[in-house]
Amino acid sequence: MTQDHTTSPDAVAAGTPWRPSRTVAVVLAGGTGTRLGLGIPKQLLKIAGKPIIEHTLAVFEAAPEIDEILVLMASGHVAEAQQIVDKAGFSKVSKVIEGGDTRNATTRIALDAIGEGDVNVLFHDAVRPLVSARIVRECVNALWTYAAVDVAIPSADTIVQVDENDCITDIPVRATLRRGQTPQAFRSGAIREAYRRAEGDPDFAATDDCGVVLRYLPGTPIKVIDGSDENIKVTHPVDVHLADKLFQLAAAQAPRVSDHRSYLEELTGRTIVVFGGSYGIGHDLTELARGYGAQVFPFSRSTTGTHVERPEDVAAALKTAFEATGRIDHVVVTAGVLERGALTEMDAETMDRLLHVNFVGPVTVARQSLPYLQQTKGQLLLYTSSSYTRGRARYALYSATKAALVNLTQALADEWAEFAVRVNCVNPERTATPMRTKAFGEEPEHTLLSAEAVAQASLDVLVSDLTGQVIDVRRAPGELAATVGTQPGAQSPEQVPTGVGA
Repeated sequence: MTQDHTTSPDAVAAGTPWRPSRTVAVVLAGGTGTRLGLGIPKQLLKIAGKPIIEHTLAVFEAAPEIDEILVLMASGHVAEAQQIVDKAGFSKVSKVIEGGDTRNATTRIALDAIGEGDVNVLFHDAVRPLVSARIVRECVNALWTYAAVDVAIPSADTIVQVDENDCITDIPVRATLRRGQTPQAFRSGAIREAYRRAEGDPDFAATDDCGVVLRYLPGTPIKVIDGSDENIKVTHPVDVHLADKLFQLAAAQAPRVSDHRSYLEELTGRTIVVFGGSYGIGHDLTELARGYGAQVFPFSRSTTGTHVERPEDVAAALKTAFEATGRIDHVVVTAGVLERGALTEMDAETMDRLLHVNFVGPVTVARQSLPYLQQTKGQLLLYTSSSYTRGRARYALYSATKAALVNLTQALADEWAEFAVRVNCVNPERTATPMRTKAFGEEPEHTLLSAEAVAQASLDVLVSDLTGQVIDVRRAPGELAATVGTQPGAQSPEQVPTGVGA
């Protein structure tokens, strides 16, 4: 259990230091989806290619602060939830059991399942799939000081109180108001005692667990930590669309490998095929990977006559690499064209080239690569553009194809999960490449990301366990771009610019 004991020097309650045996995340999945008008519980609805509850469980599974996960599922759907847990391989999930008729009843069932002893307990709505690792970490850390912790965000709207006739009776001061979220975290003794006292109240009713502590343990401070606007609860139909879009736009950060030796261990003897490897990002990635011992095979129209949109060309390229090394671990598609101009003014040949190179090409590479990547449990890496979030005037087709690649990445990651083949997409900001210079002319160096930096970030993605992610790459402060139009020579790994953040 990796908790931060330095949160406060006053991490003592009633003179006794808090020493929990473990930290348990209780995922509350008892909703039935009535307000969504569904025939299944809303937590089983798919968003971004996976059931909502799977996204939620993945956050707690990955959190080093969490030791155990307990799932309280809606009546009649325990088997479905268990199947999701088993398929995803969530090793921290100890039990999937049926919840109660109310939120409070479900909490009691969870506390009974956890058992006696000093434990940190986090209660979280299964239909808040966008909870962040930061929120989980801060909740757990706060329990070293406080017996109860809530998560909330400031109210951006003025709150009005009304009577039975919907007439305003009060307007509270907004600065003191917060909108509650989950998780809610507790020292097990505190939440158990609050519910024990509540049992003697015939009028007991509460909509959340912090409310139970507030009412029945009035002398217990409840710490509030900052939530996030993205930590939405999927309750109404519009929430489904909002959550899906938030997942689509969410950017992951590729974990940096710690040192030169680690790169060597990850890449020596691996085979990487790069489509579009003659210049720019593809060229720099080729040289960088070779410096770490990988066997890299770059293909392009200009150097090998390889057209990514032609199945026979792609098949021949992959066959060449496989016959030379007996394996293909990673396939990278940096090939692309950028043609500017109003859509109605473009000739058919230009439109055909944009669509085929930028979209049909990656699709063709994906189809041809899967049999090879299945053998090595490798990765397909694609590239999008910042224009995928909003189409740009005068390069509508380019923007459209880049948006399509994001959807392709997420869909294939879901499809290929059963083969343990990963699919990711790098989203670099404006980058100094010959393709960009051709389209936009010379631009100030300090405004562009270097191709080497994108190559470095791409390498980090290749050696990571990420899948289905869009990885943003941004310039580090003070970083200058490489000279556009040149072909950088092979650099030692230590010379390659670092500090690329997502």
